[in-house]
Amino acid sequence: MCQHRPPCPAADRPDRDAARTIASHPEQGWSLLCNGVVLFDDLGELLPGGRAVTSSGPRPVLLAAAA
Repeated sequence: MCQHRPPCPAADRPDRDAARTIASHPEQGWSLLCNGVVLFDDLGELLPGGRAVTSSGPRPVLLAAAA
C-alpha cells in the first residue's frame, strides 16, 4: 500500500501511528494513514481488518504556521 521511502510502518506493528497521513478530517475527528489505519481524536484506532484498538500513546500536535 505504501509508496514512501522508507516505507511507513505496517498496520500490525506497534509503531503504526508513525505512518504518513493521507487524509485528514479534523472537523469530524479522524485521519487516514498511509497504512490503512484510521486514527480518531479520542486516541482510538480502526485497523484495516476492522479491529478497533486504543492508541499506544499521545500523538504529536500539529500547529499552523503564523502568516
